[in-house]
Amino acid sequence: MAALLAAPAPAKVNLTLRIRGRRPDGYHELESLVAFAGCGDRLTLRAGPQLELAVAGPTAAQAGAIADNLVLRAATALAARIAGLTLGCFTLTKELPAGAGLGGGSADAAAALRLLAEANHLAPADSRIIEAARATGADVPVCLYPRPRMMRGIGDILSEPVKLPRLGMIVVHPGVAMPTPPVFAALGLRRGERCPAPPVAAALPDGRDALLAWLAAQSNDLEPPAIGIAPAIAEVLRAIGALAGCRLARMSGSGSACFGLFDTEPPATAAARELATVQPDWWVRATSIGG
Repeated sequence: MAALLAAPAPAKVNLTLRIRGRRPDGYHELESLVAFAGCGDRLTLRAGPQLELAVAGPTAAQAGAIADNLVLRAATALAARIAGLTLGCFTLTKELPAGAGLGGGSADAAAALRLLAEANHLAPADSRIIEAARATGADVPVCLYPRPRMMRGIGDILSEPVKLPRLGMIVVHPGVAMPTPPVFAALGLRRGERCPAPPVAAALPDGRDALLAWLAAQSNDLEPPAIGIAPAIAEVLRAIGALAGCRLARMSGSGSACFGLFDTEPPATAAARELATVQPDWWVRATSIGG
């Protein structure tokens, strides 16, 4: 029996998200500092001749039809580029909520590509893996090797990994799924329209306090239109911001998950425990980034 390979699929958190404009083809260009949290989904692969997927875990019911899952789409995209690719049976354990702006499906697809690379003895930098990631979805390339980066364009332009200090974090989802297209539509940008905001500095400030101050001066441009669609997001942000030790509260991606940053992990853990007690119907996780 083939060995069981395993890979994490960590949550993608947009610490910043600026919209730079809308291209003539309708796609929005962005600039985002992306980090990856210590919480997420988990994927295993037992190599074999047939491509299969089983989905389990606390949020499995939100994952949609298996035939549409990005794990299968990513594997199929790589198989189309590599003749005789060894495939096999994937098992996906879902922990992340769907429609949360945490890149769960993209992280799952990226983990599938990493596992197939391992099973087929492919180099991590193999161009066919990158091509398959791009063909699967806009957020899959940044999730392929999950380290903090600046992401630009439509998600296709990635910086080298950047160093972030270790910070405590809580991630909160109020149970409201937020489809991405309506949020972008609510921005109201015309095709070809540009946004006047200046570009983000090429280098991030050093040190925890300097980085937190810089982050506080940034924004998520999708937060106001998302709140207009789902006012519960504003309630989540207020609740996170009121927690002891919270240095910054912001929405991730196109929502509806929000995060809070803390100096260290212990106050984040205490804050998550407090918030989960007050809001038992919310999905609340204590985690960390950087380090």
